[in-house]
Amino acid sequence: MQIVTVVAPVFAARCSVLVGDDGACVVVDPGAGAGRQVRALVAERGLRPRAVLITHGHADHTWDAPLLARELDVPVLLHAGDAYRLDDPFGTLGVLDPRRDPAGPLALALRAAGVDLDSWIPPARVEPFGGSGAGRTGDVELDLGGLRVVARHAPGHTEGSTLYLVDAGDPDPVVLAGDVLFAGSIGRTDLPGGDDDAMAATLRDVVATLPPGSRVLPGHGPATDVATELATNPHLARHR
Repeated sequence: MQIVTVVAPVFAARCSVLVGDDGACVVVDPGAGAGRQVRALVAERGLRPRAVLITHGHADHTWDAPLLARELDVPVLLHAGDAYRLDDPFGTLGVLDPRRDPAGPLALALRAAGVDLDSWIPPARVEPFGGSGAGRTGDVELDLGGLRVVARHAPGHTEGSTLYLVDAGDPDPVVLAGDVLFAGSIGRTDLPGGDDDAMAATLRDVVATLPPGSRVLPGHGPATDVATELATNPHLARHR
């Protein structure tokens, strides 16, 4: 499997396109402005899309998902804990809601990318997985037409934040981490749905137990690996 990275112009959010040997593909986190690049990649390579996956329901990771899923005729998959965010991704951002703060960072980034703040239309086909309760719901193996991806619930940044383990049968899978883990840092927990205790449990029980050789592709910023984060990330120091 190949992973192609597309960087969206809003907050430089990472969109990953998983491409199987047979041309099947899955799009993960198509943020604002990523859709155009994804469509070009699909057309250029003659790929066969299977789904759009979302690591969590914040607008900088979901904005292009509804239109892209419609155009590619595929469903949008995300953890049930974040499914409600697709009805109004701005309304679940609290202080970052660009309608409440039109001069704030998200509002400015969206306008710079040419995004109409009133143009959101929820996806036509949403297929939530996992439970919607407060506790962590564990692993779900997703059926994506030959592309093996395991969704591992990792709440804390949001209720439904999810790690996607690509080629999960390998000793060292690639981890699409969304905003759970960054190189040297972790996702914020002060927005609606964030939870310090849930994040601490995720770091201890989910992140720290990943194979050390696993490569991590965060939702923003450079790639890293689990061993490096366990050794150097101050938020993981107690879990080494």
